[in-house]
Order: sequence, then C-alpha cells, then structure tokens
Amino acid sequence: MRFKEWLLRRKFLLKVLNFIGIHVPPDKKDILHFSPRFLTFVIVLFVFFIIGAGLFLQFSTSSPFCGTCHIMKPYYKAWKESSHNFVPCVDCHYPPGFAEEFRGKIQASVQVFKYITRTYGTKPYAEIEDSSCLRKGCHERRLLEGKTKFKKDVIFDHKPHLMQMRRGRKLKCTSCHSQIVVGSHIAVTESVCFICHFKPEDDGSPSPISRCTICHTPPEKEIVFGNISYTHTDFVERGVECEKCHFNVVQGKGEAPKEMCLTCHGEPEKLEKFNDHKFIHDIHVTTHKVECFQCHTEINHKVTTDITPLKNDCFSCHLNMHEAQKMIYSGTGGKEAEDMPSSMFLAKVDCVACHIERDKSPSPELKGFTYKPIEAACLSCHGIEYKGILDEWRSTIKSYEKRVENLIKIAGSKKLSDEAKEKFNIAIFNYNLVKYGRGIHNVEYATSLLQKSEELLKEILK
Repeated sequence: MRFKEWLLRRKFLLKVLNFIGIHVPPDKKDILHFSPRFLTFVIVLFVFFIIGAGLFLQFSTSSPFCGTCHIMKPYYKAWKESSHNFVPCVDCHYPPGFAEEFRGKIQASVQVFKYITRTYGTKPYAEIEDSSCLRKGCHERRLLEGKTKFKKDVIFDHKPHLMQMRRGRKLKCTSCHSQIVVGSHIAVTESVCFICHFKPEDDGSPSPISRCTICHTPPEKEIVFGNISYTHTDFVERGVECEKCHFNVVQGKGEAPKEMCLTCHGEPEKLEKFNDHKFIHDIHVTTHKVECFQCHTEINHKVTTDITPLKNDCFSCHLNMHEAQKMIYSGTGGKEAEDMPSSMFLAKVDCVACHIERDKSPSPELKGFTYKPIEAACLSCHGIEYKGILDEWRSTIKSYEKRVENLIKIAGSKKLSDEAKEKFNIAIFNYNLVKYGRGIHNVEYATSLLQKSEELLKEILK
C-alpha cells in the first residue's frame, strides 16, 4: 500500500496515468484500474513503434547513416568521391538475398553495440562478396566482357583473374579492389598486382607472369633522346627484352616474415601452419579478405628512363659474387663430400679479418682498389709460429689442383659410359669449386674435395 500512497501524492503522474487509461482509486484496496482507453493506448503505441522501427530500419540502410559514425567518416568521404557514389553502401556490403541482408543487419547491430560500449576498433573491417559486385544491374557482365583499359598502355582482363587460378590461388574481386589506402574507396591497389606478378618463385627464379608484355603494350609514338629517335615496336619485333634498356624496374621481393603472423595470431597451432602456403592463401585470400601487406613486404614497380649511364647498382650485372668462396669457407656445397666448415667460419671470422692490404692501383681515381689477404693478418691473431703457413697452404692446394687437372684432361679425352660421365661431372664440379672458391679459405675441406675428385677420376681411368 505504500506504493499506492506514493502515487496519490504525485498529482502530475496521476493525470498522465488517467490520460492513458490507468486509474488509481483512493478509497479502494486495489492499486490500479485499467480502462478500455489503456488498450487503445497500447495498440497506438505499438503501431507507432512498428512505424518508427521501419523508418529507422530504412534510414539505417542509407549511406548518410553510415557517415554519422566518426570512425566511418573517412570511408564515407572516400565513397562520396568515388565512381560508386550512386550505389548505396548496403548493395555492396550485403550480398543479394533476404537471408544475407538479415545477417548483415545483425552484424550492423553488433557494431552499434560495440560503438555504444566503446569496444570498437578504429579501423572497420568488412568482406565484400563477389556476388555483391556481380549482382544484376552492377557488374553482372564483367566476366563476359573481360578486358578493360586499366591505365595508359595497360589492358586488364577480369575473366582469367576470377575464373582461373592465379599462381595457384583463387582470387576474389576484393583481392585487387581493396581498401589499403584510406581515401581510395574500392579502387585497384597496384601494389597488390606487384606482389602477385613480381614475387619470385620459391627457388628464387622470376615469376613466369612477370614479363612486361603481359600487362604493357609497347608505346607507339616515336621516342627522342638528344639527336637519337626510335620506336619501341622495332625492338619488340626483334625480340629485344625490355630489361635491356629499363633497369631496376622492380624493387623488393615481397617476403612474408613469420613475425607478421603475430600481429593477428597468437595460437601455436595456427603459427605451425606458416609453411603450408596453400592452406594460408586459401584461408586469407580465397575464404577471407586479408590484405596482402598484412603478411607480405611491399614490392615497388616503376619504369623510369634515365640517360645518365652506369647509374645502377652493381648487382644489375654482378650477381651471386663470391658464392664459391662462401661455400668453401662454410665447408658446404661439394658433391659426395661431408660438410666441413672452417674453424674460422665457426668462430664467425669475417672476410676483412684476413683481407687487409689495399692493392697498389696506379690510379685509384680511375681503377679503384680492393683488399688482398696477406700473412701479416695470420700473424696478428695466431702469432709468429704461424709464419710461412700461408705460402705452405697455397703451395699444397696448387699442387693438388694440378694433379687433379691432369687426370681431368686424360679422362676427358676418353669415351665414357653414362656411369663414368656422372662420376666425371662430380669430379669436375668439386675441382672447380676448389679452384674458383680458393681452397686456401678452408684447406681441410678443399683437400677433401680434391681427394674425392682424384678417387673418381682414377676409377674412371681403370
């Protein structure tokens, strides 16, 4: 009864309750009486709720509603300035069909809840299904039309990219039309193209789809440099490779370091899948829309023309220098021979510890200089008792090389069986590894390789 007494003291509240059909009798034990007017009020309220909910639902599917949230404003602005600014956001973000639209509304409601509870992220994430792009009235004929002009001298064909496997991967529309750069809504991100086309194969060789003519058509206009003029078509017809003139057009290798996985994953069982490339790409590229650069380092591709000669890095011409020396020093790479790293290699002694003398170039300004190994480097670390050992090593290796070289000449002059040829090739390889890798870098390993070559050659001659 205390509640009834409290109500009777609230005059304004009593008037409101009377208006909607709820009466509080002061002289009876009943607390509240409901008149037929209350039922009318409930029905009217329910109708208004349904109308309001419908109007809000309609408004919530409009693009301006998306822009009311501050974290969505950059994306809304990019959409407004894009070529898709006449397409409502939900036409892309909700796949066709009632079930998909209903699921999308549930997801949107969850986002609103996260926004209210301040548990949202500052970078929204969305996956656009291919069915949204290819729906009726949008890009339904894109796969049939196929080719389109992407930019100057670059023709792109959608059909093979979406209908066929690309480097063993099944792509989606948003694999290329991504949102890596805020402000460029659903535009093609060229750096994604570069990752796919220019990332080297697993063995380090260039990708077969890195050829220039796959994307580029040769310029037709005449090119003039100084008093020289030419056209690209003349060179293309003769089969001249583009790289003969255009150097260093690709920078980077697009590696995917394991540390990149840790930005999203912490589960050991998922990190163990790192080397399963097919599984990784099926999940991240085909099933879900994960940007390439969340895993891969960037590859840059730019064609620049510079008539200043010799402006390129040494590695444009000098590739894999000193590989033989590295193999000898680390005691690896020989055929049918056990690995035998140099003790100095195991101690992590670098090349500059022994190569300490500058050569006497007659004109360093023109010729430059290099550093040579000298005995003083040995003595500075090992003491005077090692005096003469450098020359002794050189003499020993040179004498052994000469003996094997003579056997090679004799065996090479014979008619060899297939089995003998195989042995001969192994002997040649080990000999060349010692000769060009400078056996003095690892005398024990060099001696072992020459000994193996000598044994094989003697077997052949028998």
